[in-house]
This record gives sequence, structure tokens and C-alpha cells, in this order.
Amino acid sequence: MTVARFWREIPQRYNLIGTKCETCGAVFFPARTICPHCRRDGKIVPCKCSGKGHVMTYSVLSAASDQFAALKPYVLAIIKLEEGAKVTSHLICEPDEVYIGMPVTSVFRVLDHEGSDGIIHYGTKFVPDL
Repeated sequence: MTVARFWREIPQRYNLIGTKCETCGAVFFPARTICPHCRRDGKIVPCKCSGKGHVMTYSVLSAASDQFAALKPYVLAIIKLEEGAKVTSHLICEPDEVYIGMPVTSVFRVLDHEGSDGIIHYGTKFVPDL
């Protein structure tokens, strides 16, 4: 299996695929095998999240590792998806534009790269939903 195919096979990295408990309706991201509410009575099935949600809370980071130095200052937010799951993600916007309750949507972006000739890692980030 090629490296690119290996990363594409991780559903939560590219497709926001989590799980849903059909017993209580709770949605989990990343995926879980057991519902923490229903325990063994829960029936867990795959669930593709819409990628739409809103900012629950956020932090503006001014100090960053070398990997993120070009991005600073940047916004790290906890996003509550429409389905109810919560994810922590980089929010692509100016730090003074973000606010709690801001509607956002997921986008596919570069997360990291290994040097000028190395592997490029892609994944999910969020942008304001205008």
C-alpha cells in the first residue's frame, strides 16, 4: 500500500467519519466502538458528519513551535458539529474575527509537510461560514 493510500484510508482524517449510537442518538468523533452512555446496549454505526458547526470556545496562539511559526498568531477552536460531536481544530481566520457561536464549515487543507521534497500531510481545518 502506498503512503498516500494509507492516509486516505483513515476516514476521520479526510471525511469527518465518526460513529453514532442508534440507541441514544449520540454522535462521536473520532469514532468509538462503545457508547459511553448506553454501554453494551448501544448499537454503534458509522456516521459521516456534515462539517458544519459553530465555535464553542477558542484560543489565539501567539507562541508556536517551528512547525507552526509561519501561522502565528493562529486560532485553535473547539467546534461543536451540527451532529453534536465536538472537535478541536485550527480555525482559518484573523484572530480578531473569531467569536463564540461563529458558524463554521470544514475544509481540506495542508497540515504539515516533511521538508521541501517530503510527504505533504492533509487534513481537516475550519473556516468561517459566510
